[in-house]
Amino acid sequence: MIEKHVRINVTLPESIARELTLIADELNDKKSGIVAKALDLYFDEIDGQIAEKRLSALKQGDAELIDAEKVWKELGL
Repeated sequence: MIEKHVRINVTLPESIARELTLIADELNDKKSGIVAKALDLYFDEIDGQIAEKRLSALKQGDAELIDAEKVWKELGL
């Protein structure tokens, strides 16, 4: 299945915009494709950081676990 693309506007520092253009030209790729790939990698990294933050909150007693069975029941699964 082909994923729908959405147009967004972003503002980048001039140095990053220049580097993005150079890389796109070198790889013969679209800037939007490079940005999408970069964000995908970044989100993978952030997922790990979020998991560590949540685990830390759990260990400190600032969060609690909810039994999966209870969640599934509430969602009707």
